[in-house]
This record gives sequence, structure tokens and C-alpha cells, in this order.
Amino acid sequence: MTAANASPAAAAKTVLVIGATGSFGGHAAAALIKHGWTVRALARDPEAAARKAGARMPIAWVKGDAMLSADVTAAAEGCAVIVNAANPPGYKNWRGLALPMLQASIAAAKAHGARLVLPGNVYNYAPDAGPRIAETAPQTPATRKGQVRVEMEQLLEAATHEGARALVLRAGDFFGPAAPNSCFQWLTSRRGGRIRSVAAPGPVTVGHAFAYLPDLAETLARLLDRESELAPFESFHFAGHWQARGDEMAKSIRRVTGESAIPSKPFPYPLLYPLSPFVEMFRELLEMRYLWDKPIGLDETKLRGFLGEVPSTPFDTAVRATLADMGCLAEAAAAGARPVMA
Repeated sequence: MTAANASPAAAAKTVLVIGATGSFGGHAAAALIKHGWTVRALARDPEAAARKAGARMPIAWVKGDAMLSADVTAAAEGCAVIVNAANPPGYKNWRGLALPMLQASIAAAKAHGARLVLPGNVYNYAPDAGPRIAETAPQTPATRKGQVRVEMEQLLEAATHEGARALVLRAGDFFGPAAPNSCFQWLTSRRGGRIRSVAAPGPVTVGHAFAYLPDLAETLARLLDRESELAPFESFHFAGHWQARGDEMAKSIRRVTGESAIPSKPFPYPLLYPLSPFVEMFRELLEMRYLWDKPIGLDETKLRGFLGEVPSTPFDTAVRATLADMGCLAEAAAAGARPVMA
């Protein structure tokens, strides 16, 4: 059955995922498939995307460019939901890439009356917003990327007055299997399949919010199973794992690996400053340093009130699966830690 002649019942459980080969998009696709959704995904090279996602991911790949409204609108025909999980790689050119991609998805959502999902983050909030930010908190970002995120959500809300519906599911620092850009990658040094050290990017007394991607994706699937109960513009905060001290990640890695001598070292910010005029990634990391210097977390009271129970894998279990996927915990993989795409 093609998108053009899909039945209403089929359309009600059909979703287009943009960025399905990425960290959040891949996990979202896997969770939605488990919940009985038919998943369609947009890619410039569908064959390469299918190989990257794996044969066990039953996704209908559609050729198209996420920057082009016509491509996204055509791919979304017959879909009740569009998940916009595409992000500029390596923090590059957010305004020039993230906004046009979202605008293309908004055009598709308006054309088909679909629910557009945006995975949100804490960039929208001021550095002193605190560890329990509610959905109603003022959005006063301190960075360029934060301002772009605010503008993206404003565009979403405006679109709900023109035929679209929207859902923002906000979370902290993503991590998990199949997440090559997570902080676990750039805060650990590795050699020979072992963690050699863990970098401390902020004060040990400052907490940090982590979001385990399989839990976040399962939360999204549960919300979309009740899509008809959501407001036209809806937002929920996913608290994830709030670690009250900056050394909790390193402690968990030591527990999981059984290597109590893994050292913690200060993150080499002094090396980044002189190179930042020439390396965009370094500039962006420095701009977002405040996320580790200030306790910024989310209050999920509203989410719990709606779902009743929010998925939450124990932190050490989540770290074990993450390290196994990184190839740093062979025994964990043998014991059953599995990648999300299985």
C-alpha cells in the first residue's frame, strides 16, 4: 500500500522519522516499531541509510532532502506523526541548517495535519534556571544555539494555528548505545578496548542531567500512543538521571568496569581556547561549558502525571550498555547488554 492510498487506520499509526540514522532518531524509530507503528524515514541515500540502520529495522526508506519542503511533504503523505530528529553535525551552523530543516518539516505537518515531534534540550534556559525546570519556566537562553532552539519552538507553536500539531519532549544530555556523539565519547579516553581516564568538564559539586536514549525513546512512543489526548502544542520534560555530583559518571564507569583506579582528569579547556578561532567544534564546546558549571535539570511532574510511569533504566545498567556498545566492555556484551537496534 502506498502513502497516497493508505487507509485512515494505517495512517493513524504511520510515522515519518527525519534523522533515523542518528542517535535520537534511531532510538525513536526502534521504540515506535515496537509499539506497532509503521516507520518511514527520509534519507538522501536510502540504501546507505538502510545499511547503517541494520536489516533488523523494518523501515521504509524514502529518498529526499530534509532541507526541502517538497521532499519532506511528499515523504510525509499518509503520516499522522513526523519526528524531526535531524541535527547539524558537530554543532556546525545551527541557524543555517536546523531552522530550515524544521521549517521544511513544519510545511509537511501543516499540509497533512500531522503531529510534529521535536526532541528538545536545556539550551533554552538561563544558566541559573536550576535543577528542576518546569515546562512553564521562562526561556531566556544565554547562547546562540539556545536562541535558535527558542526560535524553533516558537515556529512550532505558530504552526499549530495553521493546521499542524506539535510535541516537544525535552531532556538533558543524551547517552546510550548507538550514540556516537554523546558525552561518553568525548569525556573518556580509551585504548585497547578499555577506559583509560574520564575527563571532568565541571566542578565536582555541580550536578548534571543525563538522558538514556532507550528510555527517552520509549517515553516518546508511550506519548504518541496517546496522541489524541495531547494539546495542539504540547511539551513535556523528561528528567532522566539527575546526578547530583559532577563525578557520578566517573564513579559509575569504575563500578561497571570493575576498575577502581580509572583516573579523573580536568577537561583540557585551556587547550581549546587558543584553537577555538580556527576550530568550530572547540568554539561550540566552550560556549556550552556552562552546562557543566551550573546545575541545570528538568522537572518531570507533568510527564509523570500524564503517563503514570516514566521509563527509567538504572544508571549503572545504562552505563554498562553504553560502554559495551563503545567496545569498552566485552564482558557486558557477552552478558546481554545489547545495542538499541536489535
